[in-house]
Amino acid sequence: MNRVLKVTVCAVITAISTVIMLLTSVIPVGTYALPAIAGATIIPLITDISKKWAFASFAVSSVLSLFLAGDKEAVFLFILFFGYYPIMKSIIESVELKIIMFILKLLIFNVAVIISYFLAFKILGLPSDSFTIMGVNLPLLFLIIGNAVFLLYDYALTTVKQAYVIRLRPYLFKILKK
Repeated sequence: MNRVLKVTVCAVITAISTVIMLLTSVIPVGTYALPAIAGATIIPLITDISKKWAFASFAVSSVLSLFLAGDKEAVFLFILFFGYYPIMKSIIESVELKIIMFILKLLIFNVAVIISYFLAFKILGLPSDSFTIMGVNLPLLFLIIGNAVFLLYDYALTTVKQAYVIRLRPYLFKILKK
């Protein structure tokens, strides 16, 4: 693939990702789902161009989302985890030992969640009682549930990548060859 075509594909993926992040302003319940979907849009870049180009797309989408998207919590989720995780996943999956691969994935997720938790208090100014129900502080419970949901997300990314390679990729390559 020549450089002009790479830049074009990267720009289109970046635009799609940014538009999805802009939808967080319109769809309030999309705070968690839309950043996950926006992050998955870079799968074609990871698969067909390179991880460096995917990181560049993630970086540009992050900056644009930071300035343009209304839901800053969703933007932080995208920047701190969902935007770069598909790239990291492809890197981690080159590790031969499955247990090391699994531990690395969980480590990346948990570090991102803990950083997000502290940023929510410091930058977004969330009150500390927003994580309390009837006097019980629930961050640990949220983290446990989050790990279960993360494992489903990781599996979903694998499925989306397989669907892209099998169904969408041949169609796109046919268009790009014209």
